[in-house]
Amino acid sequence: MRDVVIAEAVRTPVGKRNGGLAQTHPVDLSALVLNALVERSGIDPAVIEDVVWGCVSQIGDQSSNVGRYAVLAAGWPETIPGCTINRACGSSQQAVDFAAQAVLSGQQDVVVAGGVEVMSRVPLGAAKTGGTPYGPKALARYDGFSFNQGLSAEAIAKKWGLSRTRLDEFSVLSHERAAAAQDRGAFDAQIVAVPTESGVVTADEGVRRTSTVERLAALRPAFAEDGVIHAGNSSQISDGAAAVLVTTAEKARELGLRPLARYRGGAVAGADPVLMLTGPIPATAKALGKAGIALDEVGAFEVNEAFASVPLAWLAETGANPELVNPLGGAIALGHPLGGSGAVLLTRLVHHLRDNEIRYGLQTMCEGGGTANATVLELVS
Repeated sequence: MRDVVIAEAVRTPVGKRNGGLAQTHPVDLSALVLNALVERSGIDPAVIEDVVWGCVSQIGDQSSNVGRYAVLAAGWPETIPGCTINRACGSSQQAVDFAAQAVLSGQQDVVVAGGVEVMSRVPLGAAKTGGTPYGPKALARYDGFSFNQGLSAEAIAKKWGLSRTRLDEFSVLSHERAAAAQDRGAFDAQIVAVPTESGVVTADEGVRRTSTVERLAALRPAFAEDGVIHAGNSSQISDGAAAVLVTTAEKARELGLRPLARYRGGAVAGADPVLMLTGPIPATAKALGKAGIALDEVGAFEVNEAFASVPLAWLAETGANPELVNPLGGAIALGHPLGGSGAVLLTRLVHHLRDNEIRYGLQTMCEGGGTANATVLELVS
């Protein structure tokens, strides 16, 4: 069995809606992280065999295969192909899994994976305009449920008995952890500064240092009149991109690369599409089983904060140590650039493992339609 490693992982700052990255084209933002990956690793782009890129709203500025045009915008050899995939919010995490599978199988030796979403330019739901994406048979199977993730987040909160106060406490903690991480420079080595016409963006923009449970209590529910989910305990609409270099340990030695982490296993799971966002629970179990690692061996978890109810339900079911979950904050504070988020989380996780000498890390991402990815990484000393 080949030994698959992450040889480098970089990301842009995550920009808030209509913030510092809003004027940057998604292809150009992708090209920026591709070139940063090359510069930081020292690899010759000519040895890269494919680019697998995640993007959710593939319309307008994000249509026509962002992955391929990112390669061209980066100035890389025209012989390097690229593709763009969509597994909803897990798109770039799936891109990493596809890259790892290609390398593990021996079909390819060096693959770049990642993703992008500039939601300021291509709004959430833009790809659904003028159509009915779910189809009449899928809608009929689930009694006409609208597949609205906000309503699913409400249903999860109800099923697991999560009060609004508990959700808001978790959200405030996300901002506190993200602010502390920024202050101690935890993100500095992984972030690629983005030059724009308005200046250089160097830091994640979504962190609200003044967030309190009392302030969140004043916000109106977003999806149900008597609901508990609102803008303050949901992920932020964001812009961002990330890229990951995937190869084998042997190839890394040949190319003079210094691996950061070993890819121990990945899994994708389907779950109830009405609850929709519970997929990380079975995906976690599957990924740990594939990796041959017990939950209590994992020293850091990244569980995407699509809504506060998602990681809290995951915690309740898995019994994981909450102190180890999203230790640097999550999407509630740092943002959720859809197709880029999986690679952003992986980049944060890899660097956190390295910075703190943590052996195992796991990330998992809930996704529209009731699916989820989970990936297990091991620090390479």
